[in-house]
Amino acid sequence: MSGMSFIKSLSRIIEISPALEVRLDGLFRERQVKKNEMLVQAGEKCTSICFVEEGALRGFYFKDDKDISNWFALDGEFATSFYAFFGQTKSYENIQALENSRLRCLHYDELQQLYREFPETERLGRIILEEYYSRLEERLISIQFRSAKERFDHLMQSRPDVFRRVPLGHIASYLGITQETLSRIRAAQ
Repeated sequence: MSGMSFIKSLSRIIEISPALEVRLDGLFRERQVKKNEMLVQAGEKCTSICFVEEGALRGFYFKDDKDISNWFALDGEFATSFYAFFGQTKSYENIQALENSRLRCLHYDELQQLYREFPETERLGRIILEEYYSRLEERLISIQFRSAKERFDHLMQSRPDVFRRVPLGHIASYLGITQETLSRIRAAQ
């Protein structure tokens, strides 16, 4: 696993002043999670947003006793149950570590405090939400309008690292196909 510096990653989005860097370092708490550890379970309140410094997480839910992956977050990405976090309500999804992971997590109330103290962080929040929304809409379009092979090809082109780090069963459920179909598509490549 290659880690991504938290401050370096954020400074690609907004300018990080020395005062903001100190504040971010104080508010975002480091958290180590083990492979398969659950960070959030459906029905629980989601109180934190996490930056993946090193590792892999997935969001998933159960439908008709099937485990369906909804998203993956790898090094340098933010992860939370966005609906539950920003709505401060119970989560519909579960969040699980796919690898031993090192995270930097921020509580919802601390995020609001950060927005008040450093208005430039509101831009950071907006950009993170725009990225999340874009991925969500891309996923919706993909599931509704693309064939299984097109969905596979798009994921392979846009996020090849997922194929190296996420179990194939989770990728298949994310793509809305069976693992057998995924194997056939991969074999035909």
